[in-house]
Amino acid sequence: MIITGAGGQLGHALAEVFPEARALTRADWDVTFPPPEGLDPDLVLHAAAWTNVDGAEDDPQSAAAANVGGTLNVAELGAPIVAWSTDYVFDGTKRTPYVESDSPSPLGAYGRTKLHGEAAAGDLAWIVRTSWLFGPTGNNFVRTMLRLGAERDEVAVVDDQRGSPTYVGHLAEATKQVIHLPYGIYHVAAEGDCTWADFAEAIFEEAGLGTRVRRITSEEFGARAPRPAYSVLRSEKGAPELPPWREGLRACLSRLDMTGV
Repeated sequence: MIITGAGGQLGHALAEVFPEARALTRADWDVTFPPPEGLDPDLVLHAAAWTNVDGAEDDPQSAAAANVGGTLNVAELGAPIVAWSTDYVFDGTKRTPYVESDSPSPLGAYGRTKLHGEAAAGDLAWIVRTSWLFGPTGNNFVRTMLRLGAERDEVAVVDDQRGSPTYVGHLAEATKQVIHLPYGIYHVAAEGDCTWADFAEAIFEEAGLGTRVRRITSEEFGARAPRPAYSVLRSEKGAPELPPWREGLRACLSRLDMTGV
């Protein structure tokens, strides 16, 4: 068993849950290139990905090289793959949770590359769509808010996008169950949903920070890439259910107490 992208927040969590796996960072294998000699895994946990949503708008070719070409290179190994995808394959026009049979319609380059990456994984694959990942390592919303909250009295946060913030530790644990399911697409995200502003307020509250949240629109924020206004994921196929997002937040913060922001 190997893990790609082991230096990222999801890959790091997977390495903890699957200590028997060979954890490969980008330095070990940049998946935009063919696999190195000597790899013959019985399973690939494919966490390597381009995750910079706004950056994908500026450099769609590089995003595609990682998310599509990288997955094709992993599939060349001929082993079953767990590949993680995103809620951003949907356009957010629905107002009830997206399930596996809903038709994707990504708004931006990132979502398009992840959707094409799903197909690139081939038939021997579990595609795990998830959302709003955060953890004690890497670049993510929780770590950003904690840093800003320590510096400022008030932070402006978007309040017109709704999803399910998902703790990578819970997602990694759920992967143990996913690999016993038939191949296919599964939605695996935290229970409950909120806006980014709700999430920020919860982060400050749980961390004991007095930082205020000023709720703004996506238009006011002015991000490069469009995001779905609603991208809550749920499963109609018996995918593993995760704990509530706030429970994941507490678990993450307890780890950050040990490692720092």
